Amino acid sequence: MAKNEEKKEMKYTAKEIQVLEGLEAVRRRPAMYIGSTSSRGLHHLVYEAVDNSIDEAMAGFCKNIEIRINKDSSVTVIDDGRGIPVDIHPQVKRPALEVVMTKLHAGGKFGGGGYKVSGGLHGVGISVVNALSEWCEVEVCRDNKCYMQRYERGQYVHDLKLKGQTELRGTKVTFLPDSQIFQTVEFSFEVLSKRLRELAYLNRGLKISFFDDREGMKNKVEYMYEGGIEEFVLMLNKNKEVVGSKPFYMMKDKDGAVVEISQQYFDGYTENILTFCNNINTIEGGTHLVGFKMGLTRTLNDYGKRYKILKNEEKLSGDDVREGCSAVISVKIKDPQFEGQTKTQLGNSEVKGLVDSAFSEAFGIFLEENPAIARQVISMGLRASRAREAARKARDLTRRKNALDGGSLPGKLADCSERDSSLTELFLVEGDSAGGSAKQGRDRRYQAILPLRGKILNVEKARLDKSLGNEEIRTLITAIGTGIGDDFDIQRLRYGKVIIMTDADVDGAHIRTLLLTFFYRYMTKLVEEGVVHVACPPLYQLRKGKRVEYAFNDEEMSAKYKDFGGDKGITVQRYKGLGEMDPEQLWETTMDLKKRTLMKIEIEDAVEADQTFTILMGNQVEPRREFIEQNANRVKNLDV
Repeated sequence: MAKNEEKKEMKYTAKEIQVLEGLEAVRRRPAMYIGSTSSRGLHHLVYEAVDNSIDEAMAGFCKNIEIRINKDSSVTVIDDGRGIPVDIHPQVKRPALEVVMTKLHAGGKFGGGGYKVSGGLHGVGISVVNALSEWCEVEVCRDNKCYMQRYERGQYVHDLKLKGQTELRGTKVTFLPDSQIFQTVEFSFEVLSKRLRELAYLNRGLKISFFDDREGMKNKVEYMYEGGIEEFVLMLNKNKEVVGSKPFYMMKDKDGAVVEISQQYFDGYTENILTFCNNINTIEGGTHLVGFKMGLTRTLNDYGKRYKILKNEEKLSGDDVREGCSAVISVKIKDPQFEGQTKTQLGNSEVKGLVDSAFSEAFGIFLEENPAIARQVISMGLRASRAREAARKARDLTRRKNALDGGSLPGKLADCSERDSSLTELFLVEGDSAGGSAKQGRDRRYQAILPLRGKILNVEKARLDKSLGNEEIRTLITAIGTGIGDDFDIQRLRYGKVIIMTDADVDGAHIRTLLLTFFYRYMTKLVEEGVVHVACPPLYQLRKGKRVEYAFNDEEMSAKYKDFGGDKGITVQRYKGLGEMDPEQLWETTMDLKKRTLMKIEIEDAVEADQTFTILMGNQVEPRREFIEQNANRVKNLDV
């Protein structure tokens, strides 16, 4: 409590306490409800609208969902479910549809017989969509009648109207996101289609149709998977050598909760496990993931000991048995406890035991019925265990060596003087020549330079122990400071940005891809947190007298050439590599914070990212050839 002092200040009384009515709170603080007002938050509006239809599908009343981006960039979601109720709500004395659309925490998901399970937790989904839209129109068809109501920025424009008679059934929602709220109102067909594909996998037999009617777009996709999450796992393992002809699958319904799991091993050194609760992608896992891990580890160890595959005191760890494992875990429960409205982690404690027991029982039977697969999987786990021990020894050796050196950083690292990591940058530079120019041209206060010799190991084809045997990778890990694998800790990150700076040629692109593969597989959190960037050096320098311009592609070079006015006296230099630039040129084109262009590496779709790295860097040659043939015409400025 502060001492009462007489000052000329604004009076603070009950009048200053604001009470936000209805959806006004959503419009004031949209990020609290949809995460952000960026492109991600924009797309979240569609997910919330679609989730209402998905809830109808989970309840068994909806077989078809149609999503359409209209010509005016509004979005329409149509389902053939029961239709939102329109009768008068007994407490509010207004039509139920209006209550659902204009009141927070109103819906059929808080008890009673509305929904057995639901993706919505707080009952704010569709009302938030309405609040953050310039306008929204809802049509409901039920009981042989069609009703309609329009809203503008969360407020109803007119009372519920009866449009006429109909034999159709379902709900149609059309909304236009409010440009006063969102940084952008341009929807991405690719981003939305990936989420809709995911929903189709998770709801066996549900047909989802998606159309883009905007001028120049005209896209259409349809998703329906009778195999459900089994087909999901097959998609995850596409272009990989797999163990067994088909994935393991189980489903158990106990006390109103449904556990559904599909899993298959592949020939890689990472794990790819996706978890969902009531169709919500719980990207941070939770109790269902913990239950699966416990069951998987115990069941494989029990089988290995029973049949003497594991000798003496041999025991597989959780990391060992998950290496090379693709799995989809989907639970559907009545009262999910998520971490916040964005629903990234499941917290229901009872789900851990439920998943553990259900999966262990079914997977144990699967192993008994498929002894060849069981032995191969346990053998893979044993190899992973030995490799993990070798990697641990390699890490310990590196740590001991650093301790003897006084914890010194790599000798070729030119560090910066600033110690606040949020202000610093680490440039990973191709070759000693470019590294020398970068060291001379940098801002020594904030920019550190690490020259890399040649191409690092392709970690997609190598286990961690072999990767740690690569000198350049060890140098990289030491410089960044976070450690990798079990030792990874982003709090130890020494630089706010890690910037890959390679030549603009084929070799440079290959080195960039190798580095991105390493970060994605062993330091995924750096990519997820937006730490990893790619520098964009120019391809050309145009000079005429004292005037100097730079161009980053052929089109820009042609345009600037014309802009010089006249062919005489123009010198064009084509940079074959960063080493051809002197320190001043490298600084002003690629490193100067005020002038440079950086590409931030982000993961929009983890599934597609995994598949892309598998195709480009994995063992299968044919998928890579097909990828190159399909995308070769998109490559520009190719130097062979």
